[in-house]
Amino acid sequence: MNPNASDVFFNIDAYWFLFCKDELLVVKNEKKNRILSTYDIKRLANQPTNIQSIGLFRDLECFIGTISNDNIPEGFSFTKVRPLYGNIEDDCFWCACRAFHISTWLKSNTFCGCCKGVMKMSSIELALKCTDCGHLVYPRISPAIIVAVTKGDQLLLAHSGRFLPNRYGVIAGFVEPGETLEDCVKRELMEEVGVEVHKIKYFASQPWPFPDSLMVAFTAEALTKEITIDNQEILAAGWFYADNLPDISDKPSVGRSLIDWFIKTHPIK
Repeated sequence: MNPNASDVFFNIDAYWFLFCKDELLVVKNEKKNRILSTYDIKRLANQPTNIQSIGLFRDLECFIGTISNDNIPEGFSFTKVRPLYGNIEDDCFWCACRAFHISTWLKSNTFCGCCKGVMKMSSIELALKCTDCGHLVYPRISPAIIVAVTKGDQLLLAHSGRFLPNRYGVIAGFVEPGETLEDCVKRELMEEVGVEVHKIKYFASQPWPFPDSLMVAFTAEALTKEITIDNQEILAAGWFYADNLPDISDKPSVGRSLIDWFIKTHPIK
């Protein structure tokens, strides 16, 4: 779509995901926020630019775009996407995650990495195409594993420097070239906490576009229990019973789902 969409695009019912830097414009509500509709767009003093269609949601077309954060009417607010969970309908949250992922990808690929030409959206697929050399760039998706490791009735949890103070979570890490997902599980656990595992089983997957991850969750059983932290990624780690867990991550992360699985399947006797 043309970066400066004509008025015809504002005359169809649609959902709009408008970003200023990395914040999404939403309509504030007493109970829950909501995603902008075409009606809301018409109320804005500043019209969006860099508009792109990203598909359908609830049978309506979805657009992403950019907008300045000045002259925003009362009842509208900019917010980070991640804290929207619980403050917006669940399916709207995940659609906003998709919009954020694509918006971030577009901002990162204005010019061709091969010849420095201008990148334009393909008319036939979700890809950017160089107007000079024809090089195609697809949205970046970075696979990462996240794993709940058990030893008897205990769960391995660790504190990373990226976490809030005193918050713990399950081990996670990015897949490296040439690795299977299972290889990555074994390597990350050995590198970060020095624990050897087996019986690796798939649990679930979840897009996590902060900025571009696909989290693939597993469960595993520990062959060794002694912990040796790397003091780089991991600052502290330990084994915990279900009734004595430290401060843990909140929903909607699949990491929290793994911990909830542990609590359900390893009840205190």
